[in-house]
Amino acid sequence: MAREGLTSRCSAKGTSRSSVTRCKPGANCPSSHSGISRQLSPLSVTEDSSAPILELQSRGSSGVCGHRVERQNRSGDDGTQTHPENSSQENRIKARCRSCTSMVLKAVWGLLIILSVSSSWVGTTQIVKITYKNFYCPFFMTWFSTNWNIMFFPVYYSGHLATAQEKQSPMKKFRECSRIFGEDGLTLKLFLKRTAPFSILWTLTNYLYLLALKKLTATDVSALFCCNKAFVFLLSWIVLKDRFMGVRIVAAIMAITGIVMMAYADNFHTDSIIGVAFAVGSASTSALYKVLFKMFLGSANFGEAAHFVSTLGFFNLIFISFTPVILYFTKVEHWSSFAALPWGYLCGMAGLWLAFNILVNVGVVLTYPILISIGTVLSVPGNAAVDLLKQEVIFNVVRLAATIIICIGFLLMLLPEEWDEITLRFINSLKEKKSEEHVEDITDSSVHLRSRSRANGTVSIPLA
Repeated sequence: MAREGLTSRCSAKGTSRSSVTRCKPGANCPSSHSGISRQLSPLSVTEDSSAPILELQSRGSSGVCGHRVERQNRSGDDGTQTHPENSSQENRIKARCRSCTSMVLKAVWGLLIILSVSSSWVGTTQIVKITYKNFYCPFFMTWFSTNWNIMFFPVYYSGHLATAQEKQSPMKKFRECSRIFGEDGLTLKLFLKRTAPFSILWTLTNYLYLLALKKLTATDVSALFCCNKAFVFLLSWIVLKDRFMGVRIVAAIMAITGIVMMAYADNFHTDSIIGVAFAVGSASTSALYKVLFKMFLGSANFGEAAHFVSTLGFFNLIFISFTPVILYFTKVEHWSSFAALPWGYLCGMAGLWLAFNILVNVGVVLTYPILISIGTVLSVPGNAAVDLLKQEVIFNVVRLAATIIICIGFLLMLLPEEWDEITLRFINSLKEKKSEEHVEDITDSSVHLRSRSRANGTVSIPLA
């Protein structure tokens, strides 16, 4: 009875052609035609009221009910159109926030690693200088500190257990990281073939560095060691056929100039020349180590680098241990008893050396590699500050100029290969900004002149 009362209030026209009723404005609209009302099942109120709306929309009816349907449909379409746009904008904002957060985190990690790398290298150098006052056995110190490299992989695996979601067993992780030696992993043949030359170069680098510290100050040795970047470029250009860069040739020339000036700082004194030769030899063997590593082993991730450095430590312990024994019995490097050894200084030196190697490899993963090199070159002013406090060095003009030239050459080596294109783009962008500002100033001045001329009753056109 309720449905019949509702249909009697609406004026219908052409019911034979269409089953949709048109309602007068202000009248109560029927839910549907009598034929439709028979098909409705007695469901809930919402389901019962939604069925006629869909029927009206599908048949293209007019009237108040049809307008209501169109408004509901349009609002639904607008909602479906605006929702993806809002979600895409939110995703863009979230992506930007994530990129900004990652950049800030990388910058913070970079600052911390720069300070840690420079301080660990300065600490190693200064502890060696202190140890030399009562104990001078450079090869034994080199051998002792190299043995600590064995702990590199356990430190890496401890970090893996602390941070990784899917933890692996030590043997599985060891086999995974041993792929740096080849697909077959670490075999006895590869252990001797690949590890022996790198272990010898590692030992020579550290041994020559310690010999140089006996002849020169810590500032001079650390500055001369920064020349290894120039030697790496020259060897890579000759051996690996890397891209030629004029700015790096200039940096190499500056490094060589700094070496000559460093030797001249003490009027070519014998100890000074020998010390410079030791420091340059240490930088050369370090550069050869890096170039050969890139040639035969390629690039390595953090785990593979930890595995390789630990393998060097094992090789040093097994095959090079006879050398300090021979030096002891030949009294080249002799000490009274093991109790008389400065174990505190030796362990401090070896620990800082290991920390330096770990930080260099960790820094490449956590932050930008260029920051590691900046941390290395900052060891030069760090050692200079310590030497000045200890009053062990007197900087003259030649020594100061040589140190500055070597550091500038080192920084020039850090420029990317496309630095010239990047510089030209930056200069062009500055020129475009200046031209746009000039055009804006002209337009502002023209508008100002026109407003003044109109106020005076005359029209003036400025010449551009």
